[in-house]
Amino acid sequence: MANLFWLTKAQIERISRDFPLSHGVPRVDDQRVVSGIIHVIRNGLRWRDAPAEYGPHKTLYNRFVRWSRMGVFNRIFAGLAGRKGQPGRLMIDATHLKAHRTAASLLKKGLFPRPIGRTKGGLNSKLHVVSDGDGRPLVMLLSEGQMSDHKGAALMLDALPPPRILIGDKGHDSNRFRQALTARGIEPCIPSHRGRKQRIVHDRKLYRQRHRIENMFGRLKDWRRIVMRHDRCAHTFMSAICLAAAILFWINEP
Repeated sequence: MANLFWLTKAQIERISRDFPLSHGVPRVDDQRVVSGIIHVIRNGLRWRDAPAEYGPHKTLYNRFVRWSRMGVFNRIFAGLAGRKGQPGRLMIDATHLKAHRTAASLLKKGLFPRPIGRTKGGLNSKLHVVSDGDGRPLVMLLSEGQMSDHKGAALMLDALPPPRILIGDKGHDSNRFRQALTARGIEPCIPSHRGRKQRIVHDRKLYRQRHRIENMFGRLKDWRRIVMRHDRCAHTFMSAICLAAAILFWINEP
């Protein structure tokens, strides 16, 4: 099929350093299996509907779930994104990702939280992202849909590289978050929300560049198993997001 997704040998070599070692029987071809996983996530397929060119669909599913539990895809994203050094400018934003009823069917059960919450738009999760000045994601956090932007940003604060400026929207305007940025030597470029009595001046020309992180969310949501969450477990859904971000923004970077 002409529309199948295939990783090149150069691309698989860039991410293979994060693959776990095989024990005993050698693994099925990594290039074929990982390409099949990406194809399923990008096109929103059921695992049983994966094209036969990628091999048995149970192999794709089992590999994805097992490596998700091991944090392999998270390490792939972190490894690729961390090779570009320290950016001088960061952007921060968040977006809602709707949860399908199958993802929320076990909302109250399980040892680990699922981050699924209820807002006016129904059940959803919220993806908080810090990107570089070009809109490429560096740090990502999955939370319940009702979590505020500045609370999610505060949870990512310790993971931020040391930039000079951080650009955010009105949802990140809180005194606590601004003070935390200033204490780290980061200048916030965040407009004041409507409830603030005294407006805080920000660089409007610089703030216009925030469209780049919005474009990044648009590209992530082109992957159909991301824009609509079907995974009950948070680690598998986050693995899909990390894999998409790595393929879209980082795997071809030198």
